[in-house]
Amino acid sequence: MMDLLSWSDLFICLLTLFFAYVIFGMAGFGSALIAGPVLALYLPLSMIVPLLALIDLSAAIVNVLRDGKQADFKEIRYLIPLIIIGSLVGATILLTTRPDLLSLLLGIFAACYAIYALFWKKQESQFSQRLVYPFGLIGGVFSALFGSGGFLYAIYLSGRIADKNKFRITQTTLIGFSTLTRVVIFLFAGIYWQLDILKLAVIFLPAMFAGVWLGRNLTLRMSKARFMSVIYTIVLASGTVLIYRYFS
Repeated sequence: MMDLLSWSDLFICLLTLFFAYVIFGMAGFGSALIAGPVLALYLPLSMIVPLLALIDLSAAIVNVLRDGKQADFKEIRYLIPLIIIGSLVGATILLTTRPDLLSLLLGIFAACYAIYALFWKKQESQFSQRLVYPFGLIGGVFSALFGSGGFLYAIYLSGRIADKNKFRITQTTLIGFSTLTRVVIFLFAGIYWQLDILKLAVIFLPAMFAGVWLGRNLTLRMSKARFMSVIYTIVLASGTVLIYRYFS
């Protein structure tokens, strides 16, 4: 493994993954936002995407096994078919055109919505279930295009689920379904036959387990208002990263 990473590089990667999965344990998404840019300094992108997919799936399974009964499967049942359809559309767009402008527009939408949610005083209100169609479809499209549809699901679910713990585990379960699709694709493509990816996944798993455990326990101690501030801060960061990618 040391032909890929020095001991100091490995330590930085493990520390990054720990903090990334603290966020995942709290919010149910956002790990790639933190871990991806740092891992890209030390590993090729062709390894990072399938590696994070494998670890994300493991993290989602851990959360679902522990708290799965709290998930709102009614919302999941509506979202999954739309995510699949959106992912197929996103894959088609990716193969036939340059989706750069879509990335910019999504980033602007996410950043503006997060700023509104963080700073605009408003009464609590529930989203109409009809919004599942745009959020599910567009989330699927951008999951396939950029691997960054999770925050769209979070926006929708935050407007549908009042209990923060039910929101967290529903979001995690949804990300698990989405990630499972990518893992199956990588598996059939033969990517996981690369032993270096599997070795790194095993080495990184303890950092993931520790991060998820801490994130979950931090969430249990938070008020709903503070928890939602964390969620929308991650959404704001996701939008900012998409905008940055477009201009860079």
